[in-house]
Amino acid sequence: MRPASLLPGNDAFLLSPSDLLTSAMTIKYSGDIRELCYPFIHETSYLCDFEMLTDEWCAQIGAAINAFEQLEDASIYSDFISLLQELQPLTFNLNGSIRGRCCISETHIEAIKQQYDHYQQEVTGRVNGFVLPRGPRPVPELNICRSQGKKVIRILVRVDEEGIKVPETLPRFANLLVNLFFLLTVVVKKRMSIEEVAYISPNYGPADTARKQ
Repeated sequence: MRPASLLPGNDAFLLSPSDLLTSAMTIKYSGDIRELCYPFIHETSYLCDFEMLTDEWCAQIGAAINAFEQLEDASIYSDFISLLQELQPLTFNLNGSIRGRCCISETHIEAIKQQYDHYQQEVTGRVNGFVLPRGPRPVPELNICRSQGKKVIRILVRVDEEGIKVPETLPRFANLLVNLFFLLTVVVKKRMSIEEVAYISPNYGPADTARKQ
């Protein structure tokens, strides 16, 4: 049997403003498990958004792992690959640490701080201000992980604002990971002998700085 077309005629989408208003409905599970991608996907709480963003974060770390593994000189970055492989499942632990049992502990935070301090020593003095997020792979993947982590932190603020209890280790852990991902971009570029590109903001500081931009 020929499957039904997934591309109906354009006239199927011609709705008047009144149609749009009267067709408003509460989105809910149809009862067909094939039409449900996540049990809580139709919730209105920011908690589900937090779970979606941490799911995306985990996937992006997986992409960063793959980017390192594809390098011709991947052996130089075996420490990065091992570290990211340890961090990736922790973002899934973070994902379920509000709705379920909190599985982000002080032990995790202290272990990541040790990694941070280790890499900080490798690039001491290399960055003294804002730099532009650029560079060859896998730098973009790490920068995306960094940016995604900030989104996770912001949605944690919203979850907390809703009155849902957020374990205090979660925002600390997420902030620490964001800083670590930035630091890893600096280390990668150092090992690749690529200079950082400074960014001087015209928005703040002396007025003459703005005129030069």
